[in-house]
Amino acid sequence: MKRHEPTILTFSGIDGAGKSTQIDALSRYLQECGHRVQLYTFWDDVVAFSRHREYLSLRAFRGEKGVGSPERPITRRDKDVTSWYVLTLRLFLYVLDTFRLFAVVSDCAAEDVAFVIFDRYIYDELANLPLQHWPVRFYVRLLLQIAPKPDLAFLLDADPESAISRKPEYPLAFVRKNRETYLAISNLARMFVLPPASVETTILRIRELLSNLKADPETVPVEAPPHRFAARGVQTPNS
Repeated sequence: MKRHEPTILTFSGIDGAGKSTQIDALSRYLQECGHRVQLYTFWDDVVAFSRHREYLSLRAFRGEKGVGSPERPITRRDKDVTSWYVLTLRLFLYVLDTFRLFAVVSDCAAEDVAFVIFDRYIYDELANLPLQHWPVRFYVRLLLQIAPKPDLAFLLDADPESAISRKPEYPLAFVRKNRETYLAISNLARMFVLPPASVETTILRIRELLSNLKADPETVPVEAPPHRFAARGVQTPNS
C-alpha cells in the first residue's frame, strides 16, 4: 500500500504566545479523529549541536536555565544578545539547522503518520536576527527560499505584556522588538498569522484552516495582522 506524505504544520511565536497549548489541543483533536501524529520540538530534534549550544550559551552569557513562570521568573540571555560575533555565529549555525531540517522533513515522509507538527521552526531562529540591516534581510530571504516549506505555518501573535506575564524570561523591550521581527518574517515566509484571541477561539480557527487545507490547499489564505507587521527597515516582498 502506498503511503501518503504527511501534512506538515508548524507553530511559531514569541515566548508566552500559547504555542504549547495550541499544539497540545491540535494533537489531541487529530488523534481523536483517528490520525497518527508526530511531534518535533525544533530546539531538541532539529538544531545542530543543540546540547553544546545551550551549554555554551549559559557559560558565555551567564543566563538562567529553564522556563520562566509567573511563580518563578528567570533571566535568559541568548536571543537578546546581538554582538557582531554572536550574529556571525548565528548566521553559520542557522545554515546548518536548515540542512538538518531537510533531513528531518525527509524522514517524515518515511513515517507512517498523517500529520507532523513542529513546535517552532526555522522561522523562530530568523526572528532573532536584526532585520534592519540589508545583508541580514538578504540572508533571511535566501534561507527562506532554501528551507522546506510546511503545508501550513502558524504564527501565534500575542501582546508582549501578556506574553511576558505568562513566561517572564526576557526584558519587555526585547519581546516587543522580537514580536515585530516575527511579524516581518511571517510576511516574507507566507505564514498564517493568528491574532491574539481566547484559547478556544484560536483552537477553532486552527481547525477551520486545517479543514480548508485538506479540502483544497488553494483556499487557505495568508492573512496579515490588522496592524503594521514589517519591522523598521524590512522590505516586504512587494516593496
